[in-house]
Amino acid sequence: MSLREEFVQLALQAGVNRRELCRRFGIAPKTGYKWLVRYAQAGASGLEDRSKRPRRSPARTAAEVEQRVIRLRHESRNSWGGRKLARLLASQGGPALAPSTVTGILRRAGLLDSTAAPGQRRFQRFERDAPNELWQMDFKGHFPLLSRSRCHPLTVLDDHSRFSVVLKACADERGETVREVLTDAFRRYGLPAAMLMDNGAPWGSDHDHPFTAFSLWLIRLGIRVAHGRAYHPQTQGKDERFHRTLKFEVLRHFNFTTLAHCQREFDRFRQRYNLVRPHDALGLATPASRYRPSPIPFPNCLPPVEYPCGLEVRKVQENGWFTYRGRDFRLTKALRGFPVALRQADLSDSHREVLFCHQVVALIDLNQPHAL
Repeated sequence: MSLREEFVQLALQAGVNRRELCRRFGIAPKTGYKWLVRYAQAGASGLEDRSKRPRRSPARTAAEVEQRVIRLRHESRNSWGGRKLARLLASQGGPALAPSTVTGILRRAGLLDSTAAPGQRRFQRFERDAPNELWQMDFKGHFPLLSRSRCHPLTVLDDHSRFSVVLKACADERGETVREVLTDAFRRYGLPAAMLMDNGAPWGSDHDHPFTAFSLWLIRLGIRVAHGRAYHPQTQGKDERFHRTLKFEVLRHFNFTTLAHCQREFDRFRQRYNLVRPHDALGLATPASRYRPSPIPFPNCLPPVEYPCGLEVRKVQENGWFTYRGRDFRLTKALRGFPVALRQADLSDSHREVLFCHQVVALIDLNQPHAL
């Protein structure tokens, strides 16, 4: 400003060569004459920098549309970005805005974290071909309630559609509790072909003994039970990602009082997640649009444990052992009292697969006195 004022004062002197003065101040003659005109109109304040923003923006989004975008952002608890909000706005009868336009609206409104990294790393996604081929199940980390108890969120997610089958606020992580919750889900959505879970309770006692009374109940229902690799939570990546969304959109916003309070908020979130929230991995479709219930109904009673002809059947004793060809082999105690079948394994003539219903629960070597 001081140099501009000095230039103007010198340029207004009588007999001054203004073009030569512009050259000496290192500015173009056009700029020098512009400053003289502004000074004549507004004095020294006319020499201040002016915004280059156009006076009119005919292509700018209408103010009411911007307010609608901001309202949708607030309804998502400030967690949905330009792609999701653009798809949601169009699905509700609004204008079809580009995601970049929605992002610009959010940025002007101060609703974006300016420190966030630009863009995201691309992921290679894998999913089952159809709904109910695989359900992923796990407990979200438990947290305290104001009632001095704790909430253990149980989540079940369909691998193909990302549909949230179960989101239940449980008081504990016992097998009986999970069985009761899953019974309700099976009656509503039918039975999946397989379920994936980790190696901890109640799914299994440890990595080497992955079958419990609860997992045997699933097997008797015709469900194939699978366990993730030990210390590799990414095996259940879709359910883990669901936990992150649950934490970001629900858990961090409340000090929960009771399990009933948790369940009310869980139900609201689950409805929004399944029916409203566009999902990036689904091409911005909703999980409910990709899901359909299983055609396999939940039975009124468990089917009997039976095996095809030609398999050798043995009964598991009270301590979890069974006898085969004069040798004792140990299985999980959860199988006590149940019959198991043995069939030739592909490894060698001395190896046998131990079956419970349709599932291989152990591999034994006739040369070793224990299961592998």
